[in-house]
Amino acid sequence: MPVRAGVLTTTVLNRTTVNRTAVLAFAVVVLFAVSVLLGSYTVTIPDFFKILIGHVTGGPKIPGASFIVMENKLPRAVIGTMIGAAFGLAGALFQTMLRNPLASPDVIGISYGASAAAVTAIVVFGASGAVVSGAALAGALGVAALIYAISRSGSLGSGALGSGGTGSAAGSRLILAGVGIAAALHAVVSFLMTRADIRTAADALVWLNGSLNSASWDRAGVLGLALLVLVPAAAALSGPLRILELGDDTAAGLGIRVGFTRLAVVVVAVALAAVATAAAGPVAFVAFLAGPIARRFTAKASLPASACVGALIVLTADYFAANIAPVLLDGTVLPVGVVTGALGAPFLLWLLVTSNRKDA
Repeated sequence: MPVRAGVLTTTVLNRTTVNRTAVLAFAVVVLFAVSVLLGSYTVTIPDFFKILIGHVTGGPKIPGASFIVMENKLPRAVIGTMIGAAFGLAGALFQTMLRNPLASPDVIGISYGASAAAVTAIVVFGASGAVVSGAALAGALGVAALIYAISRSGSLGSGALGSGGTGSAAGSRLILAGVGIAAALHAVVSFLMTRADIRTAADALVWLNGSLNSASWDRAGVLGLALLVLVPAAAALSGPLRILELGDDTAAGLGIRVGFTRLAVVVVAVALAAVATAAAGPVAFVAFLAGPIARRFTAKASLPASACVGALIVLTADYFAANIAPVLLDGTVLPVGVVTGALGAPFLLWLLVTSNRKDA
């Protein structure tokens, strides 16, 4: 009877998770439509499909509206959805693997690696566009490799992420190494900003805050191709990752290659965070927020739900930044990262407070 009750409870929980994930996916579709159709420039649904069909077939265009929808609003919404999903997946992968809600690319230094490399490219070499995105991607991957190497070498390699030992100690080392490296890279960014002229510093600051203002179909295409590879890889790792939550010894007993699986999760999560950062800058706290919010909404850890929550956060923040903030702030258009940062800071404090209460 207890076994049967446990199976029934698991079935109900899985069904609840699927249903609530479907609700999140529907909310993403609705908010995507709101981002494209409403705002400072509104477009009716018939006009939208007329614009879209005309763009695809080369037919007649609606003056002004066709340009605004196809070159501004639609690519902005597409990139916002994709980077939100990528950050959400990256954060959920790290947090689930390390069993620590603080283990997100924002906290462990990967985003700072991208920021330092991009600001160096902007300030020192005068780069722009795709070169800055490429520098950010290389910086994120390089810092991730450094953090991973430090976490492996701790305690003479015992319990390291790739060694198949206990993951809790290695996870703590990875987070601490990331925080330390992030502090050093923050100092590098601050130094470069003080050495830049006002115009260059302004360009770098917009990128550092995370912005969708430079969204284009070229960036959307590159990001989409990357996600076509990385999202299936994350899906393939979801099964072994769920077993890893039972503990390394149990997972090894069930036939999971613990060291290889952890390394694969780190590579995929870092790549997701890196390509998203390269496309729009380090949009703060999306990776950190998505996983815990999805877990509370769906009652269990879920990668699809985390991806949907990440997309919802970015789309909501960008709509507020582009359409509501100018009304409240006398015409000032905020970068999307400013809004997500304002959401993430109090959530981090709340998470720390609730964690302390549980520990007490």
